[in-house]
Amino acid sequence: MTKRLRLLPVTTTVLLALALAGCGDDPGDERDGGAWADGRSKAPATSEAAPAEGPPKAGKSGSTPRESPSTPPFVLPTKKTSAPAARKVVDAFKAAGLKVPDPRDRSKDCGPNGTGVGCAQLMVTDAVSVYVFPDEASATNQTDVWGTKAYRAGAVVLNYLGTRTSAAEQKRYNDVLAKLG
Repeated sequence: MTKRLRLLPVTTTVLLALALAGCGDDPGDERDGGAWADGRSKAPATSEAAPAEGPPKAGKSGSTPRESPSTPPFVLPTKKTSAPAARKVVDAFKAAGLKVPDPRDRSKDCGPNGTGVGCAQLMVTDAVSVYVFPDEASATNQTDVWGTKAYRAGAVVLNYLGTRTSAAEQKRYNDVLAKLG
C-alpha cells in the first residue's frame, strides 16, 4: 500500500471536522437577509420592542400581558342557593368541635389563574379544604379526580390532599357536611 492511501482517511477526517465547524450558528451571520419565513423582517437583537399602539395606560407598566380584547373576562361561577356556603361549612365544623386551623377564603383561586377547577367558593384550612361548585355534576367530576382524598355531599367537596388529617377525623368532617345537606 502506498503512503497516499494511508493519508486518505486522515485527510478526510480533518476536512470533515473543518466543514462541520463552519456549520455552526453564527449570530452575526444574516444569510437570510434578516427576514422570517413569512417575509416580515427581524428586529435587530439590540433594539427594544416597538411601543404598543396608543399611549400606555397609567399604572399598567410592568403588568402581565392581557388576553385579546375579544376574549370576555372570566367570571367565577355562582353556587346554587340550596348549597351551603363554604364559610358556613367551616363554621359548622368549628361548632361540632372539629379543628379548622387558619381558615382562609381562597375563592379567587377557583378561576383560571388559581387551581382552575371551576368552583364557586373555596375555604382552605390546614385540616381540610371546602370547595363549593355551581352544580353537583362539577362536584362529582372533581371528586373523581381527587379520589379517596375527597368527599362530596351535593355540590360541596371536602379535599384532604396535602393535609395530615387522619381517616377517623376525615369521617367526622364528612359526617358534619352530610348533616348540612
